[in-house]
Amino acid sequence: MTRSLVVLAAGMGSRYGGLKQMDPVGPSGEFILDYSVKDALTAGMERIVFVIRRDLEKDFREIVGKKWEAKADVQYAMQELSDLPDGFEVPADRKKPWGTAHAVLAARNVVDGPFAVVNADDFYGTEAFKLCGDYLEKTETQPNLYCMVAYRLDKTLSKFGSVSRGVCDVDSNGILHAITERLELKRGKDGIVRDGEDAFADDTLVSMNMFGFKRSFIDRLEAEFPAFLREGISSPKSEFQMPTVLGKFVLSGEAQVTVMQTESDWFGITSREDRAEVVAHLKNLK
Repeated sequence: MTRSLVVLAAGMGSRYGGLKQMDPVGPSGEFILDYSVKDALTAGMERIVFVIRRDLEKDFREIVGKKWEAKADVQYAMQELSDLPDGFEVPADRKKPWGTAHAVLAARNVVDGPFAVVNADDFYGTEAFKLCGDYLEKTETQPNLYCMVAYRLDKTLSKFGSVSRGVCDVDSNGILHAITERLELKRGKDGIVRDGEDAFADDTLVSMNMFGFKRSFIDRLEAEFPAFLREGISSPKSEFQMPTVLGKFVLSGEAQVTVMQTESDWFGITSREDRAEVVAHLKNLK
């Protein structure tokens, strides 16, 4: 079985206003995802799977993928609205992608073993990939054990608008009990981080969509997707999201998720105004 890194790169970045995953921000023209690929290969990943949109394929292969094809087994998976189970059709008013869990499901034909998942537009840090890689190696023969690399909430906020984060409920042994998607987290003028009326401490652990899974996770997604569609296909904005689905598997006892906190700095681009800070961070990397 091959250990893979699955990079979710199909999103347009509606808040950013462009293809942020193909925006060079490093001192030598690197993309954020280049740092993730490099750190993943150092951590023992052997295959890189880019989940992209069909209309981006030609440019993505030439601009992004080509530079890594001599260093790793590079594969591509297409996230398409029409990739639905038998018996389902795309509603006429559906424009929005089906979500991050659907993006992982798109990689089902090229992932055959343990794998890590990251967003293309987030910088996770070398330590985060080492933690994830070591966990996957240690638990390779245990198909129901997954992991998450989590960050403090205060290290993942944007100065320029609200952010969406998976808020984690973790026990004293580091085991995930629940994960709740919060869509509008923002620090108020009083210094407190809130989503609506709910307040959150700065040291709250949140998911940045960095997970370590086994092939069993994809199989579970494939079994769960029809149930999501039966309930939500008529809603133009409903999404098959990884935190929601993973939380369901945890509550049912189908999976156990170990949450590992990293001291690595996280940074990413949510709004276009975030770009200057990302460029400065990358310029100062040792």
